Amino acid sequence: MNFLAKSYDSTKNGIFVSFNQDCTSLAVSTCHGYRILSLNTIDSPQEICESETEDICIVERLFSSSLLAMVSLSSPRKLKVCHFKKGTEICNYSYSNTILAVKLNRARLVVCLEESLFIHNIRDMAVLHTIRDTPPNPSGLCALSTDSDNCYLAYPGSSTIGEVQIFDTVNLNCKMMIAAHDSPLAAMMFSPNGNMIATASEKGTVIRVFNVAEGVKLHEFRRGVKRCVNISGLAFSPDASLLAATSNTETVHVFKLENPKDDGAPTTSSDDSGQGWMGYLSKAVVASATYLPMLQMSVLSQGRAFASAHLPQHGHRNICALTEIQKVLRLLVASSDGYLYVYSIDKAEGGDCNLIKQHRLLKKAEPPVVPHSLRESGSRGGSGDETPETGSVSTYAGILKGNPPGTMSESEKKREIAAAVEKPENENFKLTDDQEFPPVTLKSD
Repeated sequence: MNFLAKSYDSTKNGIFVSFNQDCTSLAVSTCHGYRILSLNTIDSPQEICESETEDICIVERLFSSSLLAMVSLSSPRKLKVCHFKKGTEICNYSYSNTILAVKLNRARLVVCLEESLFIHNIRDMAVLHTIRDTPPNPSGLCALSTDSDNCYLAYPGSSTIGEVQIFDTVNLNCKMMIAAHDSPLAAMMFSPNGNMIATASEKGTVIRVFNVAEGVKLHEFRRGVKRCVNISGLAFSPDASLLAATSNTETVHVFKLENPKDDGAPTTSSDDSGQGWMGYLSKAVVASATYLPMLQMSVLSQGRAFASAHLPQHGHRNICALTEIQKVLRLLVASSDGYLYVYSIDKAEGGDCNLIKQHRLLKKAEPPVVPHSLRESGSRGGSGDETPETGSVSTYAGILKGNPPGTMSESEKKREIAAAVEKPENENFKLTDDQEFPPVTLKSD
């Protein structure tokens, strides 16, 4: 089961949270360190590893493997790839500008800067391609499909309107441009198999789902009536039948993805097609839509929330996940208030989702504060067109203990990256169908 990771960082309290690709773990980092928490049970997230010595601002885990990609506050232009179980740093790359986001799947690692993206081969971390001179993307908005067969990268194609650029990271070419919204994009998410992409704009009222193969709009949902809403998270369920959306309001919306009709007509639920007064009324409303102006027709055809959850507080940035825990579908919401909320969800009936668990993500009573100069630090240091520099590969155990890093031989480099990926907690996980990991070649200084 694959699930696309989604992450955020908050300059308000300095919390960065990221679900891994199949939502089996959660990475939490602050300026005091990071924690990797297992999500195999709703009772209490089990701590897999922890570091309290580094000022980590981004941490991403590759599925259930031991491979971590990290960026620190003190070196916001440097990416470090580590084997966290061995405490080994495999390699590091330095970029011209601040790293805003890092995305991983079994084939690729993508580094997002404000005006460029770097695509690495996950097997040896070599840079395969650089997308230069992208429209200004100060929030680092991008999405990478989890499926290696549909290994697509999505990023904003414009800074003024909601265009989505789809890039094929295997064949290294542009696939298509999707005109998704009139306003700039605020959130994007691929479905688990990479066949669909969900988008939301800065207006935050309408969420759309497109077919990636042809760029055709499949679904359109209305989140609510408030216009000043910042959507910060989109998440598909494992079977792509549900789509969740979080914002800075107290409500999390879950939409049901019915199969769209071939003629493009508005879809109706099974209850609407039934007999009786309500069924007749529903049919009358749909039929009357053909006589209304285009704007009113669009509003009537937009789907409404199938289920919803209510957060204890509002005004925070939130990300979400729809995942099965112990074979039961759950809605997870990680909030910048420092908590993970677990909700039950009725996949058949929908309705209100009940809060069943609440877990604190930070150990300390007060969250740390990230300097407001984080984004400005080094963000204008270069043009963004330079090739990233490969730093010296060194042991990470010494860094965790506060000691100067050592030096790793070429043979050790190869063994460490193979061991990090091929020995995950989940025995069913494989990087590829090949049993033997290919030789790794890294640049030397």
